[in-house]
Amino acid sequence: MATIRDVANLAGVSVATVSRTLQQPERVSPKTRQRVVEAIDSTGYKPNLMAVKFRSGKTHNLVVLVPTVANVFFARVISGMQEAAVEKGYSLLLGNTLGNPEIEADYARMVQTSQADGLIQLRAHNPFTTDMQKGSDLLPMVNACEVLSNPSCPVVTLDNRCAAKAMTRHLIDLGHRRIALIKGPNASPLTQDRLAGYQDALREAGLTFDEQLLFNGDFTLQAGSDAARHMLTMADRPTALFCENDETAMGAMHAIKAAGLAIPADISVAGFDDIAFSAYCDPPLTTVAQPAEEFGHTAVGLLVDVLNGKIKKAPKVVMPYELKLRQSTGPAPL
Repeated sequence: MATIRDVANLAGVSVATVSRTLQQPERVSPKTRQRVVEAIDSTGYKPNLMAVKFRSGKTHNLVVLVPTVANVFFARVISGMQEAAVEKGYSLLLGNTLGNPEIEADYARMVQTSQADGLIQLRAHNPFTTDMQKGSDLLPMVNACEVLSNPSCPVVTLDNRCAAKAMTRHLIDLGHRRIALIKGPNASPLTQDRLAGYQDALREAGLTFDEQLLFNGDFTLQAGSDAARHMLTMADRPTALFCENDETAMGAMHAIKAAGLAIPADISVAGFDDIAFSAYCDPPLTTVAQPAEEFGHTAVGLLVDVLNGKIKKAPKVVMPYELKLRQSTGPAPL
């Protein structure tokens, strides 16, 4: 039976390095870690992983709480997390919480009871109950994408207000004066920030904000379709439509074309997120691009730093955005 010394000899490292790779992989360089892993595979060495985790006090498991796995943008974020977790020697446990606080608290309890080391939350809610928190210490958590305004943990976010303002400004620059907005859920900080950015652009352009041009949604295809059909019944129909995510925009585009109207000749449509499908719509969708995978990479990196005591104050990381100008937006009709 292979021993840890056999692994060390084959990998060209010390026994201590093999042990460290098993117990604290984040402290070993990726190149060395890969050599050790390959040596373990080659020798057939069977470490007692439960004993290793017990001695180190770490599970090397990270919990990710996602409101819905059906959201394409979240899927990209999780993909980035998976890549980063593997690089740092961690496994991901995915919790599809449907935004249920009780389910989220159950997952947070896994961290409290040492079944996982830390947690990444993708919506603006702290899943750690008061009895789970330790005074003013940082939580073993990172809040990413939809974030709390003042959390006791690192956050990874986008300047959603600025991005929405830029997209609305793009439509104004094309000559549009009646620009409708399909929102996300009213309680979401994303919805609130994107609405504020839309209003900022209108105000700076000297355009009157009209609440009748706001339509409720929930970031789904169906919501986009329903809101667009309602919008098309207006006597003074908007010439442009800004949707707070791409799935909503795609649903709206389907309804607009089903009504016999052309995009962008009759109505321009813009989205937010730049999911993969947006470039393949008919016509391709103008949207705000977010670095989804990088959200995931950054969140995992911050959480590992928190767990290793490298972060004492909660940083706020603001990711960049970019306008992707495609064929779904054009000059306002005369």
